[in-house]
Amino acid sequence: MNKRITTHSFKKMKEDKEKITILTAYDYPTANILDDEGIDALLVGDSLGMVVLGYEDTTQVTIEDMIHHIKAVSRGAKRSMVIGDMPFVSYHISKEQSVINAGRLIQEGQAKAVKLEGGKEIVEDVKAIAKAGIPVMGHIGLTPQSVHQLGGYFIQGKTKEQSDQLLEDAKALEEAGAFAIVLECVTEEVAEMITNHLKIPTIGIGAGRKCDGQVLVTHDMIGFYHSKSPRFAKRYVDLHEQIRNGVHGYIKEVKENRFPQEEHVFKMNSQELDKLYGKGESL
Repeated sequence: MNKRITTHSFKKMKEDKEKITILTAYDYPTANILDDEGIDALLVGDSLGMVVLGYEDTTQVTIEDMIHHIKAVSRGAKRSMVIGDMPFVSYHISKEQSVINAGRLIQEGQAKAVKLEGGKEIVEDVKAIAKAGIPVMGHIGLTPQSVHQLGGYFIQGKTKEQSDQLLEDAKALEEAGAFAIVLECVTEEVAEMITNHLKIPTIGIGAGRKCDGQVLVTHDMIGFYHSKSPRFAKRYVDLHEQIRNGVHGYIKEVKENRFPQEEHVFKMNSQELDKLYGKGESL
């Protein structure tokens, strides 16, 4: 079996100019498949709130939600690094609370790293968590947990002022001890600038082609939902349509008594069958 991916692996891949691959996972079977196929890391994102739990946005996800799903993913990952999102307000209250919650994702969920959204405003939290021996991945640009504050989902880095702010945030996170940074919905030019300024890897999602790696929500990538995928996501298979066809076929065959068939049933042996129906006994 290949060696498990670690933060050192991330650093070496950037140095070797080898692209880093990350997909989201929220359960054991998905993690198992992605891990077997050689994905570098599995992100148990708080996107599970919308993708799996049906919440309106990610702000409703709790630390208990995250631990539950991280545990399942960790059981299915033998090689991939499992990274768990720290949910809304789990790291904004105090440094002590941030370390405790990050520790829960590692200790109870068995994650190998945690991810935090934000720039310079969370530097002290990143420092405290990293000092406790917990690897931290940063996340700047479009930060879904701050969607209400941002006023919606908007592309970041479209102005010189925004670009400067993003670069400052990225540098601050690197200095605080982050081992990698996600850039979400950032213009390609700014993502390239940030990537070239940092020694740690950048992971793009809607941030163009110049990042050190890419991450996608698996449900977008496999077309699990019928709704249109984000512009930055590529659909590699239409699983939604395949599932619909399968369910349609199942319903049709059951209604028409064509399932189950002979190969799907279990039989008694003839002697026990005779006993069941009382054959050979006097009336």
